[in-house]
Amino acid sequence: MSGERARVQALLDAYGRTYADEAGIRLKDTPQPLYQLLVLSCLLSARIQANIAVAASRALSDAGLRTARRMKDATWQQRVDALGEGGYRRYDERTATQLGDGAELLLDSYGGDLRRIRDAADGDTDRLRKLLREVPGLGPAGVDIFLREAQAVWPELEPHLDAKALQGAERVGLPAAPDALLKAAGKKTEPAVLAAALVRAALDKKGAEEIRKAK
Repeated sequence: MSGERARVQALLDAYGRTYADEAGIRLKDTPQPLYQLLVLSCLLSARIQANIAVAASRALSDAGLRTARRMKDATWQQRVDALGEGGYRRYDERTATQLGDGAELLLDSYGGDLRRIRDAADGDTDRLRKLLREVPGLGPAGVDIFLREAQAVWPELEPHLDAKALQGAERVGLPAAPDALLKAAGKKTEPAVLAAALVRAALDKKGAEEIRKAK
């Protein structure tokens, strides 16, 4: 167990930060930060470097597009320009369209408030996953990203350690089972932070190898 704890500590020292935190999102169970997290999840789910997706999320926020209403009311070109400002150029035009369509869906169906999707799911994670999949641009990977991060404010999701996080666990020499991972991490480690750290390790082979050597 001491070896596992050492690897967990090395993991958290290297990667112990959620993507929402990196994007400057002060995550709370309120409409604006939850919407910003949804947008970030859409951006991260594309085949593009995570740091670019995070930069694009910050650029959209800087442009004032922090709510579904503001995203919908912005022109397509304004969304494209903000994405480009963040370096998100490969998928900027398609993503600008998806963000507009997604904002419209959220406004029409849930008043722009993702807490209403949570209420509609009524504690059923599979139902929540299905409802989130209706958002344009949010595929299975994007839903997993959202759930990994949202568990910080929606405790009924804890612990959400999906396949990507468990891949990271294997890469750093930790058990690829949620219960064993949580035990090794200890009660003070937030599952959302642990999940983000494991995903980052899955994406950084060299860094993961260094963590694996911790004793």
